[in-house]
Amino acid sequence: MKKTLLAFALLSTIPTAVLANQAGDILVRGGLTMVAPDTGKSSILLGGDDSTMTLTVDDNTQLGLNLVYFFDSNWAIELLAATPFTHDVTIQDLSGVLGVDGAKLAEVSHLPPTLSALYYFDTGTALKPYVGVGLNYTIFFDEEFSDAATELGLSNLELDGSFGYSVQVGADYHINNKWHVNASVRYIDINSDASFDVAGDNIGSASIGVDPMVYSIMLGYKF
Repeated sequence: MKKTLLAFALLSTIPTAVLANQAGDILVRGGLTMVAPDTGKSSILLGGDDSTMTLTVDDNTQLGLNLVYFFDSNWAIELLAATPFTHDVTIQDLSGVLGVDGAKLAEVSHLPPTLSALYYFDTGTALKPYVGVGLNYTIFFDEEFSDAATELGLSNLELDGSFGYSVQVGADYHINNKWHVNASVRYIDINSDASFDVAGDNIGSASIGVDPMVYSIMLGYKF
């Protein structure tokens, strides 16, 4: 306990001017990022008609990376990157159209690089809260139907890329003048049009609203 109190006492003696961000500072962070898609359901169309079937997309956590460059003590620009996220797509078939309600329909991977402008608030402490707004482009790849879906005659699943906005709130807590812990929550507008073949005919489609909340906890270093 005495050692813990001593560590906090030593941290509190670090001049806040040393911890303040300055023009030209670069923060590099790495840690865990979870993408939690909107729980709303997306309708499936067959031949342009509502099939009564819907889709949902599950959560996934990956290694998150970001880079922050400061223009001054308040304004910065941030690039969010990550290892590819992979999501299971589940089908809801309550009317028994295909008899596969609750089954894993497909698996899709994506990368959601996001460029944001950040504004840091002056607190005069080691805690540096900020808000941000940015632009996202999501790239989908490795779209694959499950074996069960393939047996039903579904094939050639494709998802279009998505441009959208993002908003976020976050905070850095500076351990010393080099290291900090970061936590952030952001919303990203991601919507994709999906198309697929049914028994060899390109008649299946769905507009998938991913629209996830993205949660990150990271360790960062200032250069």
